[in-house]
Amino acid sequence: MSAAPAVHTVATGTHGRYLVDAPAGAGPWPVLMGFHGYAETAAIHLDELARLDPAHAWLRVSVQGLHRFYTRAQDVVASWMTREDRALAVADNLAYAAAVRAAIARDYATQAPLVMVGFSQGAAQAYRAGLAAGAACAGIIALGGDLPPDVAAGAAALPPVLIGRGHDDPWYSASQLAEDCARLTAAGAPFAVCQFDGAHEWGDVFVQAAAAWLAARPR
Repeated sequence: MSAAPAVHTVATGTHGRYLVDAPAGAGPWPVLMGFHGYAETAAIHLDELARLDPAHAWLRVSVQGLHRFYTRAQDVVASWMTREDRALAVADNLAYAAAVRAAIARDYATQAPLVMVGFSQGAAQAYRAGLAAGAACAGIIALGGDLPPDVAAGAAALPPVLIGRGHDDPWYSASQLAEDCARLTAAGAPFAVCQFDGAHEWGDVFVQAAAAWLAARPR
């Protein structure tokens, strides 16, 4: 039997894609920065951000995962990471989110607050990007996705968090929600929970609650 091959990794440059929907006028605007779920796109997520901001008071930024692939219908979708080389992917995604933030600050007239939004697999990215942004981030909205362990370790530094879960969600279970709440409570992190009748989806009840929560962020 031959020996197992040596495994190496190498850093390489790639291009990420993000969509921006700016309000009318000259600004400056607060920033709503979102991260889509598995096998979705920035365009899909941008539509959901619009539901959270019916008055279009925010600069909506939808960031697409770096790892694109085709569905069986040949649609191009994306994901954030797999379990392989996970720590490296986390670092890549954090650098990517920071680069998008810098580009937005350069190219658009922005002001506080900055709020991160994530759905499903993108919830972890919202948590990570929000924590990494430090005091610049005024809130995190996480729907249908759990608090990642690397963020839980520093949860005391998180801004206010709104967690959403459908009662019938098979991907973000009631026990996962309870564990996340326990971790946030232990860390003294401010958070609220909105549960709704539905599954792994942007339920209307959650959208309305998140829109109200967003509108209440200090300006």
